[in-house]
Amino acid sequence: MQSRRDFMKKAGKGLAVAAAAPGIITTTAFNVPPEKTIRIGIIGAENSHTIGFGKMFNTDKKFPGMEVKYVWGETDEFTKNAMEKGNIPNQVKDPNEMLGNIDALIVDHRHPKYHLEPAVPFIKEGIPTFIDKPFCYRASEGKDFLQLAKKSGTPVTSYSSIAHSAATFDLKEQVKNMEGISEVICTGPGDFDSPYGGIFFYGVHIVQPMMYIFGEDIERVRVTRNGSYGNASLQFSSGLFATLIIKEKARGWETFVETPKQLVELKPRVEETEPPKNYADMAEMFRTGREPRSHQSILNCVSVLEALEKSGKTERWEDVEYVKV
Repeated sequence: MQSRRDFMKKAGKGLAVAAAAPGIITTTAFNVPPEKTIRIGIIGAENSHTIGFGKMFNTDKKFPGMEVKYVWGETDEFTKNAMEKGNIPNQVKDPNEMLGNIDALIVDHRHPKYHLEPAVPFIKEGIPTFIDKPFCYRASEGKDFLQLAKKSGTPVTSYSSIAHSAATFDLKEQVKNMEGISEVICTGPGDFDSPYGGIFFYGVHIVQPMMYIFGEDIERVRVTRNGSYGNASLQFSSGLFATLIIKEKARGWETFVETPKQLVELKPRVEETEPPKNYADMAEMFRTGREPRSHQSILNCVSVLEALEKSGKTERWEDVEYVKV
């Protein structure tokens, strides 16, 4: 897997989605009549993903009946660029101007500390919301947000595109049929000193697929730094031991497992669907209200990233402090 693009070309069918939490909802995408367009708003334009969302929904029309109608950007320059390249028709100067005018929301900042606060008015109004990776910067804040979403009956989800791919789900299926796995090695780009949240910004693309495949029972972590990069050791309560190799220069993601006989690289056996699973599940949630992963799973990944961030400063073993929704 030489790049994120190459990785995402390896996919297929995923697993079943979970049902959304019940609640009293009046104006949401999944109450929009089938013949009416689901209007999407985006908060954040610094990230190139916003342009990608605009192209996917508006230009390429990968999901007929859905369209990005509004965007709010951190600067006018970011916003105009996203509007032009993503074919997005309307700019708002305040995200709350979109209230009453959209049926679904995407939040797409580079730094996760900005993700949750602007989405609160929308989840209070029952607007299905996708938060781009990473979901948030602190699990305690994420807990409050997800509890509010559940109370409001609002579908919310968030995930890494590398993790939430049919390729990763296929690797998970492969592992189910392998015996005696004692050690895991996962590689991918990252930067402990990134201005966009340190290890959170790109480390989520290493951590979340690993948790999808091998489980979410990571007890403690230890980082060894080499400048902004390095590696990390992770111990699972199951006894599994994982090593993350955080790349400085090389791109792409790889996963290896140690079996009783040899070290094996896991490679997906399936082809990519079109549109890819991560986008299809987001659109499905907008239309039906079904959340593709549990709230607890979303928070568990944030908790592991927090532990890696802490160990990146101390270079000692740090316990993962999980927060229950």
